[in-house]
Amino acid sequence: MFDTDSNAIHPLFAGAPSTTGFNKLRKRIVRHTREAIEQYGMIEQGARDPGAKPQKWLVCLSGGKDSYTLLAVLHELKWRGLLPVDLLACNLDQGQPGFPATVLPEFLARMGVPHRIEYRDTYSVVMDKIPAGRTFCSLCSRLRRGNLYRVAREEGCSAVVLGHHRDDILETFFMNLFHGGRLATMPPKLVNEEGDLFVYRPLAHVAEADCDKFARAMNYPIIPCDLCGSQDGLQRQQVKQILDGWESNNPGRRQVMFRALMNARPSHLLDPNLFDFPGLELKNTTPDTKSDEIPELR
Repeated sequence: MFDTDSNAIHPLFAGAPSTTGFNKLRKRIVRHTREAIEQYGMIEQGARDPGAKPQKWLVCLSGGKDSYTLLAVLHELKWRGLLPVDLLACNLDQGQPGFPATVLPEFLARMGVPHRIEYRDTYSVVMDKIPAGRTFCSLCSRLRRGNLYRVAREEGCSAVVLGHHRDDILETFFMNLFHGGRLATMPPKLVNEEGDLFVYRPLAHVAEADCDKFARAMNYPIIPCDLCGSQDGLQRQQVKQILDGWESNNPGRRQVMFRALMNARPSHLLDPNLFDFPGLELKNTTPDTKSDEIPELR
């Protein structure tokens, strides 16, 4: 699996637990991330050639367990020579009251991670535009995404890398199914609307529970999202509760449903834009009257 000693670990995270359980967890996360990077073609062709100019990724760091896990696994893959990419961590300080603005800069500096902290008061915009009682997620994420795209262009990055994991992808699928009337979710790789940046989700195959265990074991300084995370009745929270119930009654159900997203059959759905239903034809079933053979019973 690895090009070096599989029991070694990236020097930036040398304070990790040395237990067998943690090593298995770390290797599983790294393996799933590497599989997603390769399966969805996140490394440009020719990037591994000797002398090739490396890609540069803007790794978005919110301060939550998922983005910390993303940052750690990408640096480990790069350290092992498995990811020919320059990594720039970026946190967008959105001006939320009480946001601990020094936590991430101090953490990244202490770890020697190249980074950029960008301040944009999108919080005031969201609070001004969204009526009381409505959720903030849509406008907040749109403003955040626009600023991250701008930073990526300024830094010469070819991709914006996000920490969405398997459970985020499943929850989005069911939100679209229940509320949007469409079969769609977060893709692991896409091109932005302007067509000049990739958006990658390398943790697409990683379970949220693994991210949580990893971040807790590493004792990362987790920053909660108090802007939207404190709101009650969010559609995503409702879907998460449904999935939690299914998983509790049938352990492994989340992974089964996730595999279904990778095994779509357009001919067994109802979208005529994906499958040519009018063009379906029967095979020639006219019997051969010249044949004296008796067909076998089936």
